Amino acid sequence: MNFSKSKKRNIIYLLLVVVLAISGAAGLFDLSENTVSSSNGSDQLTVHFLDVGQADSILIQFPNDSVMLVDAGPDENGAPVISYLKKQGVEKIDYLVATHPHADHIGGMAAVIKEFDINKVYMPKVTHTTKTFEDMLLSIKRKGLKIIPARAGLDILDRDGLQATFIAPCGTDYDSLNNYSAIVKIQYGSTSFLLTGDAEGISEKEMLDNSVDLRADVLKVGHHGSSSSTTPAFLKSVTPEYAVILVGAENKYGHPHQETLEHLADAGVIVYRTDQEGTIIFASDGKQVNKV
Repeated sequence: MNFSKSKKRNIIYLLLVVVLAISGAAGLFDLSENTVSSSNGSDQLTVHFLDVGQADSILIQFPNDSVMLVDAGPDENGAPVISYLKKQGVEKIDYLVATHPHADHIGGMAAVIKEFDINKVYMPKVTHTTKTFEDMLLSIKRKGLKIIPARAGLDILDRDGLQATFIAPCGTDYDSLNNYSAIVKIQYGSTSFLLTGDAEGISEKEMLDNSVDLRADVLKVGHHGSSSSTTPAFLKSVTPEYAVILVGAENKYGHPHQETLEHLADAGVIVYRTDQEGTIIFASDGKQVNKV
C-alpha cells in the first residue's frame, strides 16, 4: 500500500504519541492554548536576527521584559546561541518557538531547553524522524514542559499595544515540512515584524486567501531567501520597509536566490543579510523601527 508523505507523517505522529505515552510522556502537547498576558516594563522592543550560518535563530526582547526565542540554529550552534542569549542578560525564555522540525531550525533546541528556564513551548503539530527532533522532545519531557500546538489565529501574548500571534500554519496537511512553519507576527504600537520560518509559496497563498493582515515593517525572508518563498503577491501584501535574510556565506543551496533578491529590489525593500552583516538587530519604540 502506498502512502503520501503527509499521510506517512500522520502515521509517524500517531506512533510517536503511543511511544511517548508508554515512556511516561503522555500529555506532552498542551491543547488548552492559553494566551499569556504580561504587564509592560520598558518601552523598547528589540529583535535580534542571529548569525548562525545557514540556519535560523531570532531573539525577541519585549517591552514588558519577557523574552521569546524563535528557532535555535543547527546542531553545532547550540553553544553560540546560548552564549549570545546570556550576553543579552537572558535567564528565562518565556516563549520558545520551534517553527518546524528541520535541523537548521531546531538543532540547538535541546541545549537551549536544558540551559534556560522555559515557560511555554510552541511548535506545529508535525513530527520528523530524526535524532535532532527526538532530542528536542526528550529535553521538553525532562523539563516537565508541554507543547502548545502552533496554528493560525493563536495569540502568544496580547496586552497594552503589544501582540504576538501565529498567522500560520493555516492547514494541517502538507507534503513539505517547510509549509508547516509557525509564522509569528509581532505588533508593537504602530510597528510590526513578520517572522516566516521556511514557509513557501503554498503557505503564503493560504495566508493571502485567508485575508490575513500581513503588513510589517520588517520581514524575515522565508526559507533563507529561496525562490520557493517570498512571492510577489505575498511581498505586495506585506509591504515591508526592511527585509532580513538569515543565510550562510557561500552555502551549497545558492541562497539567497537571485529571483528573490529581484523581487525585493523591485518592491523597494532595504535588505540585510547575516552572511554580510553578521547578527542584525532592530529596535522599536512602538512608533518607528530602527536598525541598531
